[in-house]
Amino acid sequence: MDLRPLAPDFGAEVLGATLIDVTERDDAYAFVRAAFEEHSVLLFRNQQISDELQAAYSRRFGELEIAKVASLGEGTPFSILTNVDRATGALVAPDHKEALRARANQLWHTDSSFKAQPALASVLSARTIPPSGGETEFASQRSAWARLPEDMRARIADLCVWHDYAHSRGQIAPHLASERERNAMPPVCWRIRWRNPVNGRDALYLASHAYAIEGMPREEGYALIRELIAHVTDPAHTYLHRWQAGDVVMWDNRATMHRGRPWPDNLHARLMKRTTISASDADGVAATRAPCSGETVGRVLQAAG
Repeated sequence: MDLRPLAPDFGAEVLGATLIDVTERDDAYAFVRAAFEEHSVLLFRNQQISDELQAAYSRRFGELEIAKVASLGEGTPFSILTNVDRATGALVAPDHKEALRARANQLWHTDSSFKAQPALASVLSARTIPPSGGETEFASQRSAWARLPEDMRARIADLCVWHDYAHSRGQIAPHLASERERNAMPPVCWRIRWRNPVNGRDALYLASHAYAIEGMPREEGYALIRELIAHVTDPAHTYLHRWQAGDVVMWDNRATMHRGRPWPDNLHARLMKRTTISASDADGVAATRAPCSGETVGRVLQAAG
C-alpha cells in the first residue's frame, strides 16, 4: 500500500488497496484511516463499485447519515446527485429542483455543517459521468488556517459561526429550500476552528452555509466569512478532480471545502452517489460545538431576514 500526492498541500491517491480491502482487512483500514487524517482527500481508482460496497466501506469509518428530507435518496444512506428524471429517464429542465440543487452544489461548501450532527467524511462514487465538465474541486481549510497571518488567527480563533441550509440554497433561488427542509434543519452554530484530535492540527470550519458570526454585526460578519472563504479557495491551493469511470473520492468535511463544476447538463447525464459518515465527539464535535444560546438564535435569525 502506498500514496501518491494529488496536490502540494493535501490529497493523495491510494495505491495497492481497494474499497474491498479496507472493508475486509484491518491493516488496510488502518493505513487508509491514517492517510485520511493526514491528507484529507483520498482517491481510489478503478473500483468495482456497488451500493453495497460503498455503504460497507463507509461504515468502517463510523455511523452513516441518512439522506436529508426532500432529497433523492431520502430515508437511505445515499444522497443521489443526478440530472436525470428517474420516472421518465429524460434530462431535467434547467429550472427543475434537481438542476437548481446541482447549481447550489457548485458553491464552495462542506457537507452537513448545517446539521446538529456534522459530518466526518463523505464518500462519492462516479456512476455516470459526462464527457466533459462535472469535475469536483477541493480546497484545504487546514492549509488555509496555516497560511493565515498570525494576527488574523489570533483575531478569529474564538469566533462562532452560524450555518443554515436555507441560506446557501437561497443564493440560487429564494424558495429552493422548502418549508419542510427549513423546519427539519434550523440554523446551527459552530466554532470557526476545528482541531483534529488525532494530530492536533487546526482547520477553518466554513462553508456556503455560513451566514453570520455570533456577536458581530450582520454585514461585518458576513464580509469576514466571504473573505475567509476566498482565502481558503485561492486557485493556487485547490485540487480539481476530473472523474473517470470507477473513481471513488473520500474527503474530510472537518478540514476541506469542495464544489461541483458545471457541465452541459442539458446535453449529458450525470449520476453520482454519496454516502456521508457522521462525526462523533471522538472526531472533535464536542470541542467544535459553539456555546450559543437560544436567545441569540432568535437575534441572528431576525438579522438574517
